[in-house]
Amino acid sequence: RMRFLALGLVCLLSCDAVGLGRAAPLDFVFVIDSSRSIRPNDYEKVKTFIVNLVQFLQVGPDATRVGLLQYGSEIQPEFSLKTHTSRAAVEQAVRNMEHLATGTMTGLAIQYTMETAFREEEGARPANLRIPRIAMIVTDGRPQDAVEEVAAQARRAGIQIFAIGVGRVDMNTLRAIGSEPHSEHVHLVANFSQIQSLISVFQCALCAWTDHCADGKHGCEHEFMSTEDSCVCKCRKGFKLRPDGRTCQSDTTSCGDGVMDLVFVIDGSKSLGPANFELVKQFVNGIVDSLDVSQAGTHVGLLQYSTKDVKRAVARMQYMGKGSMTGSALRHMFEFSFSVKDGVRPNVPRVCIVFTDGRSQDDVSEWASKAKKSGITMYALGVGKAIEQELREIASEPDEKHLFYAEDFEKMGEITKKLKSRICTDKPPEENMCQCENVITFQKQVTDKLKNLLQNNILFSAIAR
Repeated sequence: RMRFLALGLVCLLSCDAVGLGRAAPLDFVFVIDSSRSIRPNDYEKVKTFIVNLVQFLQVGPDATRVGLLQYGSEIQPEFSLKTHTSRAAVEQAVRNMEHLATGTMTGLAIQYTMETAFREEEGARPANLRIPRIAMIVTDGRPQDAVEEVAAQARRAGIQIFAIGVGRVDMNTLRAIGSEPHSEHVHLVANFSQIQSLISVFQCALCAWTDHCADGKHGCEHEFMSTEDSCVCKCRKGFKLRPDGRTCQSDTTSCGDGVMDLVFVIDGSKSLGPANFELVKQFVNGIVDSLDVSQAGTHVGLLQYSTKDVKRAVARMQYMGKGSMTGSALRHMFEFSFSVKDGVRPNVPRVCIVFTDGRSQDDVSEWASKAKKSGITMYALGVGKAIEQELREIASEPDEKHLFYAEDFEKMGEITKKLKSRICTDKPPEENMCQCENVITFQKQVTDKLKNLLQNNILFSAIAR
């Protein structure tokens, strides 16, 4: 306790030395876990923590702007960056907050923070003004959704994220959320009573805040972070920084120089359920992370099929079908996804990964056979009630190299590891490459938007266009 008091005194003297009135303005958003696991008295301690921290912010339209949102199973915006123009108003709004007591959708909260809370319409200053954008996330539990990708996207968008965990929060989860260096942005305390001890830590950071990446001149290809005295470039998982300190290249654990045009065909029927659907998205991300996705490297596309989507697409093609049909999805993949219109690249291997968890209600052999005869390498992935015969009809030969099965979704990690190894080492023969422009093929470059869609239960559906 004496250590924190001493640190607080140093920070106070530092703030006084520079003058609080001349402190750098911030766009600051609190993101507060309001789940049922937080007891009422602990919830009040979180509110007190926020009020105490706001004391070190000069709040005003031309100074620091403060917003706050709560999250449980859904997002509850309390006030935006443009709502309050004084510290007193912010404090009163915090005291008036009511506990949601629902789930813990941390990923959804980060998504909302990035896409809505920091919009200019919500009070954020334009990017060209170089006002640091700060998000402080306080949570006490394990997220019920994925956080790593959406947090990385928020950081790439220029948001500095402080991650505060209370109690039994997994430290790896906090590190996946917070900005680097983690020693400054990630904090874990044993209980809500101890959260007040962080006031002095953040007091120092807020009084002397300098974002060395704010001028936008860092030139980083993937990610960046502001350190004590400079802006440093970072690379996403599966890549390493080149000697120029700005661009990235595949590391030795990825597919390296492997180049292909890859399409995922994902069974999105209701039989999966929300929890298993999250595991499927993690599987897709796991494969993508192993690839050198770039203009000159691998290009990736994705479509999802279900009863509703297939019927809508089939109707538009003046053809009627029934049920949740893998065969119809394969037809769409063959006729549309792998097409010149979608960006064929000559002499590039074409690969399709089909995922399903049940029996198809139509025939899969016809369109799978056509795809394979046209030179597309087909991988079939089945989980649970997937039918072995259908998987064999979909997969290229030999089966042992192109067919994968897991008894349940929890074992999909084993499939991911095997498939990554296979597609990285199994180079398709020359006849599997597009040699002319009238062959039906596909290319679609993966961008941050694809990861964003994956993160938010929305997969790009070529079927539904």
